[in-house]
Amino acid sequence: MRQTLVSLTAMFVSLALLVCGTTLLGTLLSLRLAAEGLSTATIGAVLVFHSIGFVLGTRVVTRLIRRVGQIRSFAAFAAVSCVVALVHPNLVWAPLWAVLRVASGFCMAGMVMILESWISGRATTHNRGTLLGIYQLVYFSFSALGQFLIGLTDPGQLPVFSLAAALVVLALVPLSLTREEAPTLPLAGRMRFGDLFRASPSAFLGAMAGGAISAGFLSMAPVYGYETAMEVDRIALYLTVAVLGAMVLQWPFGRLSDMFERRRVLGAFAVSVGLFAALLALMGDWSIWLLFGLTVPVFGITGCFYPVCLSMLNDRMETPDPVGASASLLFVFGLGTCAGPLLSAGSMAVLGPHGLFLFLAVTATGLAAVVSYRMRVSDEVPIEQQGRFVVMPATDAGPAIVELDPRIEADGGYAPVR
Repeated sequence: MRQTLVSLTAMFVSLALLVCGTTLLGTLLSLRLAAEGLSTATIGAVLVFHSIGFVLGTRVVTRLIRRVGQIRSFAAFAAVSCVVALVHPNLVWAPLWAVLRVASGFCMAGMVMILESWISGRATTHNRGTLLGIYQLVYFSFSALGQFLIGLTDPGQLPVFSLAAALVVLALVPLSLTREEAPTLPLAGRMRFGDLFRASPSAFLGAMAGGAISAGFLSMAPVYGYETAMEVDRIALYLTVAVLGAMVLQWPFGRLSDMFERRRVLGAFAVSVGLFAALLALMGDWSIWLLFGLTVPVFGITGCFYPVCLSMLNDRMETPDPVGASASLLFVFGLGTCAGPLLSAGSMAVLGPHGLFLFLAVTATGLAAVVSYRMRVSDEVPIEQQGRFVVMPATDAGPAIVELDPRIEADGGYAPVR
């Protein structure tokens, strides 16, 4: 195991730099657009193009990587991402920024896929869980660091854009210097959406709602902070706490789905998110501590939606196809991330800054209603027949991440027992 971790050190360092830089840039753009006086609806429309580019990239970038190789592909993606980051401050024009966000999301999908495939290529039945845990620790920690760096800079100045660009392009260095041989890019088949929905409507809609809530919050929370006159360093701390809270809460909350029927757990999570989000809309401006304290469970519990839905889906499939199911459900999550910024921005445009939290509350409550209906019309899966819960990241994750699921056996089968 030690030898495997040493061989993957460069990959994890590249992942840390990449996540830190792209997170910094995403929050920075939200604040800059708000400071330029663009409408909330326009900001949401611009920011959503990152998700569109990312989802598009996960579908088509594999062919490019196979054609020219992983390191050269990563170099090209990193170079384009660096240029994109540096172009933003030179011309603040919404249509141009929308195009740049598509390019950024597309390149991010390619780079994440390469890093994930390199890590998953070293995975075995015995070390998948450990590698997945390290991946998540790196991802969440440096995503939080990227948010924190916003508070140390001036979003209106070029240096912070240069910092984001530098972090992304520096992600190329550890990967380029590694002497490890690049693994074969995994072939992740997908289930058809119809089959996915029929297997578990609750899992399908839960993953989509989780993507919408997560992306809606991360995209528009900086705008909420700006419109409510929060200082930049306070906005940075707010988002940092939210990301770290999600990392901490996912394991204990997710384990509840091993103790109770998963639809009940998903429904309870949705009700909780809806309640806390409604409280945020009503009382979030009463005090900064109340804002922080209510946001952590909203964003943290939402982070459990996708892994709970993935476990639920595999529990309900007659013929388990864990890789195909995971890749398809991740794509459904991605579709949710495309809707989230638009819908949350629209809600804020109509209802004001607190419309962000009303959007989160309505989305979560709608999911709770769907799950409640499904519990009345279809049978439960006995707890003893459920597979074990595994925390799986979804935000800006590529299909290669499914190869790190420790429930997947060496032959590609699924190990449902705990």
